[in-house]
Amino acid sequence: MKKQRCEWPSTDELMIKYHDEEWGTPLHDDRKHFEYIILDGFQAGLSWKTILHKRENFRKAFDHFDPEVIKNYGEEKIQELLQDAGIIRNKLKIRAAITNAIAFLEVQKEFGTFDKYIWQFTGHKTIVNNFRSIKELPASTPESDAMSADLRKRGFKFVGSTICYAYMQAAGMVNDHIVSCYRRQELG
Repeated sequence: MKKQRCEWPSTDELMIKYHDEEWGTPLHDDRKHFEYIILDGFQAGLSWKTILHKRENFRKAFDHFDPEVIKNYGEEKIQELLQDAGIIRNKLKIRAAITNAIAFLEVQKEFGTFDKYIWQFTGHKTIVNNFRSIKELPASTPESDAMSADLRKRGFKFVGSTICYAYMQAAGMVNDHIVSCYRRQELG
């Protein structure tokens, strides 16, 4: 029997795998949190499908999203990244990744883990929504507004409320699988 899932992955195999194995699953790994922040920042103005299909290239280009390495990227590395056709070659987004690595490490220092910090915006639990169609999903919420404002205050870039809400969906801080989707029931 065919599993019923959210309609947004369509027939794209990589999108289906991401939907089935990753999206909406509560995340508590700091390296993955950083990866999501970087990728969601690069997504600004683009489709998630575009980013997902370049994710392996991003992992290689950005040293497997190690903030300790990325914080030290200099002009030579920035120029190298701008020549890498496997990623999104946007100078502002590349520079933001470096800025975000520095800010991310500061948050880790202050809170012990980034995970402890980021989950405060949902009261350290997943917000379970009851949407029947992806058309009902909001672009932002009061929680993503608060997250965005706090991240910006801490120096993060490309963290508007819409990007933060997409991040919250990906990291399982909200369960936005539609009610008929098998993953919604699996995740609770």
